[in-house]
Amino acid sequence: MTNMVQSAPPKVWAAIIVGTGFAGLGMAIALRKQGIQDFVVLEKGQDVGGVWRDNTYPGAACDIPSHLYSFSFELSPNWSRTFARQPEIHEYLRHCARKYDILPHVRFASEVSEATFDEQTAVWTVTTRDCRQFKSRLFIVGTGQLSRPAYPKLPGIENFQGRSFHSANWDHDHALEGKRVAVIGTGASAIQFVPAIADRVKQLKVFQRSAPYILPRPDRAYPNSLKGIFHYVPWLMWLYRLKIFLFHDISKAAFTNRQWLMGIMANRPFRKLLRRQVKDPAVQKKMLPDYAPGCKRILISSDYLATFSKSHVELVTEGIENVTADGLVTTDGIHHPADVIIYGTGFAATEFLAPMRIMGMGNLDLNAAWKEGAQAYLGMTVPSFPNMFILYGPNTNLGHNSIVHMLESQIGHVMRCIQHMHERQSDTIEVTSQAHEAFNTRIQSLLVKAVWNRCKSWYTDINGRNTTNWPGFATTFRWLARRGKLDVYQFRSSSAVCGNPSVAASSGKLDAYEHLRSSEGVAGTL
Repeated sequence: MTNMVQSAPPKVWAAIIVGTGFAGLGMAIALRKQGIQDFVVLEKGQDVGGVWRDNTYPGAACDIPSHLYSFSFELSPNWSRTFARQPEIHEYLRHCARKYDILPHVRFASEVSEATFDEQTAVWTVTTRDCRQFKSRLFIVGTGQLSRPAYPKLPGIENFQGRSFHSANWDHDHALEGKRVAVIGTGASAIQFVPAIADRVKQLKVFQRSAPYILPRPDRAYPNSLKGIFHYVPWLMWLYRLKIFLFHDISKAAFTNRQWLMGIMANRPFRKLLRRQVKDPAVQKKMLPDYAPGCKRILISSDYLATFSKSHVELVTEGIENVTADGLVTTDGIHHPADVIIYGTGFAATEFLAPMRIMGMGNLDLNAAWKEGAQAYLGMTVPSFPNMFILYGPNTNLGHNSIVHMLESQIGHVMRCIQHMHERQSDTIEVTSQAHEAFNTRIQSLLVKAVWNRCKSWYTDINGRNTTNWPGFATTFRWLARRGKLDVYQFRSSSAVCGNPSVAASSGKLDAYEHLRSSEGVAGTL
């Protein structure tokens, strides 16, 4: 007689979180604070940190002050500078992961390739690149907008025989000393690493497609005395953070309904900095933007412009015709020899959640749902994709404030939704098509009047639609996320929930939520 061994059904987690940057870690910490332990975090890398783990290029730093670019529930008196460098931010995230005991939940080397929703069981099946599968009730994506490096489409790019790499994948094993280096791009990363490498190389040519507006970086080291005050009188640190937040949030008006302020806030200071640091009138002219200030990201640096006063540094504004085996040819026919090409060309910010394939109800592909442009209610939820939340999704980027504040607002909203599902004994939550459409129609109507619509930038997709930025105050988003009515969602219950018997209550509802308490305060304070 043959003994039949019945394999146990796959575990159904309460939640799967994708990513371990500020979004993923913040979400995981919120779940643990609410007593939810039954979740897993899938991370493609071998360490936590997201973009702050990956972007290790020389000079990498944040352009939002350190005390604001951190979790409100984990303020640190120990920031070394006004604007923290990459290693310090990465270590801060590692500290948070350790302190709040998130590491046991993380599955490293687990890049998600596909996620599919099963309407019969109300369960998401998430598949990784190495074909492992995880199942969960909630699917929370925290990969952000700036995680996939973008490369320019240049003829012959594959023919280059020297060393080439993207700034987000910096090759620290390749010495730049004595090399002829070509930098393509003049965005936020390039203006940080160009000054950092300029004195190490033999020749540096920076290929500029569009000149950025640049403001001085008011950076300084924090004295030990101030760190001590913040350590022993933490409410003063909170007030300091609040001051920074309010200053940045008020500046939103310059991007939307008070665009004349840009002349005072950006145009005049930029021109003053340019005249002071670049003496050659011909180079000055090349560095003058041909679009309204604020339309593209305003950058901050106190040494980028001055770099072009060095004799071995050249700014090239002619377009690149093609890449050769040993350099680049510009549209004026000049060949620019190079030993190394560094791509400072940013990220595929408008290609949300790519390259993951996400299938919702009716086998609807999220790419098909977003064929006219990515959009989501509060940047988080999409009709036909129940129990899925996107952190730092469409139209949640800020041109004036800290994304960490936005993420905490979104995380607080997710916790409200989970609490409501528990109270209603619901298996699924899904935003209504009416609420989703009304919200995004309103967002686009506001964006039409904003400065970001006055030129082409990484804020807009291939259709010219701004799918990236939030057109309001960060405080407005916080209010909508924390106080907005939840009647924009449909809550559904099934007669039974198939899956892991260990997490199925007698009523057919997941008991993974039974430890939920009031979600008030989850999002933290300013």
